[in-house]
Amino acid sequence: MTTKTAMGVRRFGRVNWLGTWTLVRREIRRFMNVWSQTVMAPLINAGLFLMIFTIAIGPQRGDVMGVPFISFLAPGILTMTVIQNAFANTSSSLASAKVQGNIVDTLMPPLSAGELVFGYVGGAVARGALVAVVIAIGSMIFLGVGMQNPIWVILFVLLGSIMMGGLGMIAGIFANKFDQLSAISNFLVTPLAFLSGTFYSIEALPGFMQALSHANPFFYIIDGVRYGMIGVSDSSPWVGLLVVLFACCAVLTVCWRWMRTGYRLKA
Repeated sequence: MTTKTAMGVRRFGRVNWLGTWTLVRREIRRFMNVWSQTVMAPLINAGLFLMIFTIAIGPQRGDVMGVPFISFLAPGILTMTVIQNAFANTSSSLASAKVQGNIVDTLMPPLSAGELVFGYVGGAVARGALVAVVIAIGSMIFLGVGMQNPIWVILFVLLGSIMMGGLGMIAGIFANKFDQLSAISNFLVTPLAFLSGTFYSIEALPGFMQALSHANPFFYIIDGVRYGMIGVSDSSPWVGLLVVLFACCAVLTVCWRWMRTGYRLKA
């Protein structure tokens, strides 16, 4: 004897765990299938940054905030790489699906807007975390940069990946062509990442530039990871945690809203 499911109630429960996990796995497999481009290339770029600064500046730069410049630089390079990879994962996935016309294959399954957001952002977090772990191991082996407060590192890497995965979703949904996506990445994400204390302490900036930096959520992600790795930072990690949490909530709310309404996704 079969029983009918009440209208508005999904037969697999309040949350479609299987469908959500399947989307997360798809996003992970998508970047792992081309791991030489999505994982190795960013890691090589991070290594080149550190090598170039080591050769060009080395010990002549002096200490920054009481630590050697290369030790100060390593957390910034790690976080910048995580930010760029998390953003690229969701933005390229959605933009490719829209350009190729197969976005409907993602929208048709019985997944709610929240489950779709979780699935896409889950893939971005996986990619960001993988890159972070490998760079952290390399920094520990070759530069001797350990983990002073690993809990803070984990928190800010995860929250940073979530925020950037959400921003990548917004960019991927908004862009109708790869040119538009490249413009968002080149003229918004990259400048914000470079001008957020990646290569310097914001104490060296004039007053108005410091104020602009404190309004940039990217700064708090980088500063939080730096505090976790080498124990120094330009601001309190607790303040940074609150700012990044607020930014994550705001970004994910926009993602959920756009997924729910099908903004720029449904013809």
